[in-house]
Amino acid sequence: MSAIVTRIAPSPTGYMHIGTARTALFNWLYARGRGGKFLLRVEDTDKERSSAEATEAIFRGLEWLGLDFDETPVFQASRADRHVEIATKLLASGNAYKCFSTQEEIVKFRDAAYARGSSTLFQSPWRDADDITHPNIPYVIRIKSPNEGHTIIKDQVQGDVKIKNDQLDDMVLLRSDGTPVYMLAVVVDDHDMGITHVIRGDDHLNNAARQMLIYKALDWPIPVYGHLPLILGPDGKKLSKRHGATSVEDYQLMGYPASGMRNYLARLGWSHGNDEFFSDDEAKIWFDLDAIGKSAARFDFKKLENLCKQHIAQTHDDALLHDIVQYKIIKDGEDEALKVSERLLPTLYCIKNRAKTYGEIIEKANFILINRPIEINEKALKNLSEDAILMLNRLTSLLRNVSWTREKLETLSESVAETFDTSFGKLAGPLRAALAGQTITPSVFDMMLILGRDETIARLADITAKGSH
Repeated sequence: MSAIVTRIAPSPTGYMHIGTARTALFNWLYARGRGGKFLLRVEDTDKERSSAEATEAIFRGLEWLGLDFDETPVFQASRADRHVEIATKLLASGNAYKCFSTQEEIVKFRDAAYARGSSTLFQSPWRDADDITHPNIPYVIRIKSPNEGHTIIKDQVQGDVKIKNDQLDDMVLLRSDGTPVYMLAVVVDDHDMGITHVIRGDDHLNNAARQMLIYKALDWPIPVYGHLPLILGPDGKKLSKRHGATSVEDYQLMGYPASGMRNYLARLGWSHGNDEFFSDDEAKIWFDLDAIGKSAARFDFKKLENLCKQHIAQTHDDALLHDIVQYKIIKDGEDEALKVSERLLPTLYCIKNRAKTYGEIIEKANFILINRPIEINEKALKNLSEDAILMLNRLTSLLRNVSWTREKLETLSESVAETFDTSFGKLAGPLRAALAGQTITPSVFDMMLILGRDETIARLADITAKGSH
């Protein structure tokens, strides 16, 4: 069997949709799990809608997702001469013909067919015309589709799909201005790139039958097809902006880890038993087309967040810091990222197990990223009563000489609370306010260990000094 070659072929006409990302992932997993190649083709033939910005979004999206592709990307518009060459070849072999019918004549034909209740698929009067009858006017080149029988798409996801050939029109291959149409370009490019498996959205399923006409006419091997169902929103309707983020870059800016995103997108329509959380290596080994569901998958933000939380918890601290810094660069610039890079690492051990996004990690680590004097939010201020400040004052004086270990800090804090005839819980709130300026933080003992003796005492002294005035 020849080596597996898959591809992703997005159009650079807007942001990179999450559905395109899943299609890319499935192609990447299928190829990588079988020692094959995963290629990129940018289908930029729509000159009016294509843009350099959208092209860059494709590259950025694939890079963030970690979906590395092989070989140099192919830009479809640059291959127009090759597409024309193949259309001319089909014309010369008798598998295509010149059609001189005008748009007005085509509309007139369809109107008449509709009126008598017959098929409105255009039947060109030029299909079998002798060359000597050809007028000297612009023409399109159409493929000769069979009038009888069936075309069967052997789809690895949808099963065998049978289409009557009389439902396939003689589609245009070259327009009257000599430019190739998308349907021809796709087939020629897939063939020339050596694509063995075409894994794409099921909105292309009907295209497969028409594209197979070209493959058969040229006696080219037909790739294995796998057409993926749509991704729906939580309400069962087509995923759109009203459901929330739909572009890959939106999720990157929201701080989701790429590893969690890959895991979630892989599970979106594909399954391996009851496995929910898995690594890339496991996905590459397990992934196969026959385990993809035929029905549309629903996007579930809670499942995404749950998987992202697990991936963050499993990531080594150094690798996690690198990813957080990259996120911060994109979101807030180099200066803010530098601050995170210099200070965040010591906090990760006590924060990463409870965070779903990089933003949550930074928020929970805020105590190490801020400088004195610390601004205390309104909610935290409520914990700084006169009695609370007296407790903090007592604790501060004792912290100067205690061994700086978690066990000793816990014992000392419990002792101070007992001295004031209260529980440690009544001391924890004031400690959070003094050390972090807010009520939601890591453990106060983790904060004290990370800040160190001098900074901890300095922050507490700032509060007790204010309280004594």
